[in-house]
Amino acid sequence: MIRALGRRLGDGEAGMTLIELLVAATMSVILVGAASAMLISAVRDQPALSKKAQNVTTARWQLERIVRELRNGVQVEPGASGSEVSIVASTRRIACGGAASSDPAANAIKCRLTFRCVGSSCTRTEAALDGSSPSAPTVALSGVGDPANVFCFVPSAEIDATACGPVDAETPPTYVGVNLEVPNPSGPGLLTISDGATLRTAAFAG
Repeated sequence: MIRALGRRLGDGEAGMTLIELLVAATMSVILVGAASAMLISAVRDQPALSKKAQNVTTARWQLERIVRELRNGVQVEPGASGSEVSIVASTRRIACGGAASSDPAANAIKCRLTFRCVGSSCTRTEAALDGSSPSAPTVALSGVGDPANVFCFVPSAEIDATACGPVDAETPPTYVGVNLEVPNPSGPGLLTISDGATLRTAAFAG
């Protein structure tokens, strides 16, 4: 009877063999290793991703300031190139290159704004229409990857004049584009961020 009872209990028990335990343990080790590798990779890449996001945010903020002034422009001065552009724009100043006007009812005055790119930055200078009394240059764009190709124009000297490109010496541009290339901390190459604006006179003419 005791032998029969032991046989019945043994037959009803569900157990795992040694091979099954080894397979389960091996699979657990593989899963834990894969999860750990993903976590380590994410932690390692986080600084580069944060720096990339910071570069893009800074570049967009800088571009917005320049595009806002381009949108108030009425003409592009002769001699514009991919690294330098001067525009006549309406500004709310007491005098060109001076302090901002605190009177909201005061009329805007026209000044010459010059953006010049050298090395890894572009500076902004404000002066009277004849170029006199310029303000001290201030940094308008930083982290520039290619200072020779920051600005482009429409109409352009390209075969397709509607494509943004080098300025056409015979046709005054009505659109100024800004292309900013910033370092890519997560890999080779540069991050390109583009924007632009149509001059106020062109908008009125249309």
